[in-house]
Amino acid sequence: MPSVAELNEKERESLLADHPDWELAREGKAIKRTFQFGDFSEAWGFMSRVALLADAQDHHPEWFNVYAKVEITLTTHDAGTSGGLSQRDATMARAIDGLL
Repeated sequence: MPSVAELNEKERESLLADHPDWELAREGKAIKRTFQFGDFSEAWGFMSRVALLADAQDHHPEWFNVYAKVEITLTTHDAGTSGGLSQRDATMARAIDGLL
């Protein structure tokens, strides 16, 4: 039995309505967002702030960085039967959006 409840379809729709810059990924099992910054230092500073949030929430993103571009994917590996979206992802997306 999963230790974290997976969001149902209505909850996923609500999550996307609340966070329109995020999109579903991995067949609805994750959300992702791409951020564009002015330069590498600005992108790296953002990633450092996200890292502090992730440690505080014990919920770590998957991410990809090239120069001033940062792509973040959020999923909960122990939600549902094979991972999926949970309230932890919604909370993290809200916190990340709050950094901007």
